[in-house]
Amino acid sequence: MIPKTFKEVIDLGDGREISIETGKLAKQAHGSVVVQSGKCMLLCTVVSNYKASDVDFLPLTVDYREKFAAAGRYPGGFFKREARPSDGEVLTMRLVDRVLRPLFPKDYHSETQVMIQLMSHDEDVMPDAMAGLAASAAIQLSDFPFECAISEVRVGRVNGEFIINPTRAQLQESDIDMMIGASADSVMMVEGEMDEISEEEMVEAIKFAHEAIKVQCAAQEKLAEAFGKKEVREYEPEAEDEDLQKKVHDMAYDKVYEVAKAGSSKKERSEAFSAIKEEIKASFSEEELEEIGDLISKYYHKAEKEAVRNLTLEEGLRLDGRKTTDVRPIWCETDYLPSVHGSAIFTRGETQALATVTLGTSREANQIDMPSFEGEETFYLHYNFPPFSTGEARPIRGTSRREVGHGNLAQRALKGMIPEDCPYTVRVVSEVLESNGSSSMATVCSGTMALMDAGVQLKKPVSGIAMGLITDTETGKYAVLSDILGDEDHLGDMDFKVTGTADGITACQMDIKVKGLSYEILVNALIQAKDGRMHILGKLTDTIAEPRPEVKSYAPKIVTRVIPGEYIGALIGKGGEVIQELQKTTNTTIVINEDPETEEGIVEILGTGQEGIDAVLAKIDALMFKPEVGSVYEVKVIKMLDFGAVVEYTDAPGNEVLLHVSELAWERTENVSDVVNMGDVFDVKYFGLDPRTRKEKVSRKALLPKPEGYTERPPRNDRGGDRRGGGDRRGGNRDRDRKPRRD
Repeated sequence: MIPKTFKEVIDLGDGREISIETGKLAKQAHGSVVVQSGKCMLLCTVVSNYKASDVDFLPLTVDYREKFAAAGRYPGGFFKREARPSDGEVLTMRLVDRVLRPLFPKDYHSETQVMIQLMSHDEDVMPDAMAGLAASAAIQLSDFPFECAISEVRVGRVNGEFIINPTRAQLQESDIDMMIGASADSVMMVEGEMDEISEEEMVEAIKFAHEAIKVQCAAQEKLAEAFGKKEVREYEPEAEDEDLQKKVHDMAYDKVYEVAKAGSSKKERSEAFSAIKEEIKASFSEEELEEIGDLISKYYHKAEKEAVRNLTLEEGLRLDGRKTTDVRPIWCETDYLPSVHGSAIFTRGETQALATVTLGTSREANQIDMPSFEGEETFYLHYNFPPFSTGEARPIRGTSRREVGHGNLAQRALKGMIPEDCPYTVRVVSEVLESNGSSSMATVCSGTMALMDAGVQLKKPVSGIAMGLITDTETGKYAVLSDILGDEDHLGDMDFKVTGTADGITACQMDIKVKGLSYEILVNALIQAKDGRMHILGKLTDTIAEPRPEVKSYAPKIVTRVIPGEYIGALIGKGGEVIQELQKTTNTTIVINEDPETEEGIVEILGTGQEGIDAVLAKIDALMFKPEVGSVYEVKVIKMLDFGAVVEYTDAPGNEVLLHVSELAWERTENVSDVVNMGDVFDVKYFGLDPRTRKEKVSRKALLPKPEGYTERPPRNDRGGDRRGGGDRRGGNRDRDRKPRRD
């Protein structure tokens, strides 16, 4: 018997709905829901162990997977099964994790797993926009200690109108693509890309999304009440000792404050803070340290955080001595690497990124193969964050989720500035060589310069800055920090990254840790971020003011030629022999794609030498050459036959035609060699198809004056063709080739 189900429906206001259902699937999970919109269905399950893990953090795993069966497709690869997550799935995991994690108690250390699976796909529904809703709804049905319901929505804007969870088609027309995560009371996460919008427009989009999220949070609460809200589980909280906390605070606060105020470097500051911590620990016995050592460390870090925050709020100073609006010293350099197509170094304080650009054909496009989306990217960016960039030694086990996320942010910041007619596939790689605050924004800056260095005609240069916020809810004081350090990233109430041109924002990423942040503070923070962006943009354009007019001499040039579909086969040749030989002799790469709508061939020719590219273009022109009736063309003799000469159009090498012996001269010609020889160059007139032989006819004699007293000879009788081969489609005389018959 099908079990009883519970369901809530959310009206999106334009005829679309989202339903949340529970009670039918995965009932052994601690919470499970099916979220559906149209034919798109997500199954989310949540489980959390009742026994705490032996760690001092929340071991939360958010896993989002798209099943290929959901779209009626097979996975690629030999084993034909879903394997490691794609970058698209990783990005969705990060979006959900960033909103959920802060709402668990800080002392809750039980292994917790959130699994979201796309079980049915709908072309008109983007499933990642419902993943946060599914995760929160499942948690609301569990007994987890979780603060409140949240949800996430995508917001777009088409023709000036905001849309919640737009379709992929609508998103193509939208100038905004933002994901917003929030509770009913507070916005907590923002990430997206924009088409150079203003700070005020961005805030309006966030407000619009938040109203929709409030409705989705209310629906989750109603579903939980109908299902039967569970009692929150009891768990063993971390041990606390107020007297010890006060003692450590009193011993640490003033000393930390003085170190923080000194404005030292990262290394000096870290050593000084470590010395204070060791001094405090030295005041306790070995037995006490063994028993309460973890608490001492915990309370020290609380005191350190409080001292650094108060320094900024009370005196407007920061750990490295800057004021709140100051940006660290910047130096840049382009064309640093001698062999790459484009390169640039961007160094800001103790953060450094080296970006490279590689130019290629459509064959190098990044293929995206997900159940919810198939396509390719002709511009993409990869971000690498090696351990040495922070002075650490640790194992490297593939690309981390952080690297995927930071690279995607930088890619979204820059991709709108790649011109639509850019013929290349462009790959940018950012190597982070030093890191102390926002290497992703350093990637945007170095990527901009590397693209201009490579000769990619960017519409406008893009810069980025990482910002922080420190607030005091009791006094109402707050400080917005420009160009934050790594330490400031951890101790602040909000960190956000904003990228853009001189005319508007192109991408952003925000994590808001304080409840009820006012939109007024958010607008002020964004305006201060704009000032910082403009300052950094000036440093970039001082280094390289505009894109180089051409790609470098050793970088490949690319030319695109469109040819009728009927010529594609001729250019490729039997078994690819023509195109392979052409690539070999011209030292080029040739890629041919067929336009599915027009059925035309789009030929991309990539090569470092213009001579080779010109040779390929000449071959294409030759293949497409169509002589016009009545026109005169220069030809060259390339083969001598008994019944004529094979000539090649000098303007279209490879295009051959038979010049029949009867068209060599007005006089009777017994031997072809009496009139022309191999290599001779002369003009002929084109007559089109000969109605008698159905072959193309050209004539040399038509351009010569008739001899005086010349009379036309009657045509020869050879079954409709000249016995010297004019009527034989093989170019020879069948009777002459036939062996004598034996009687």
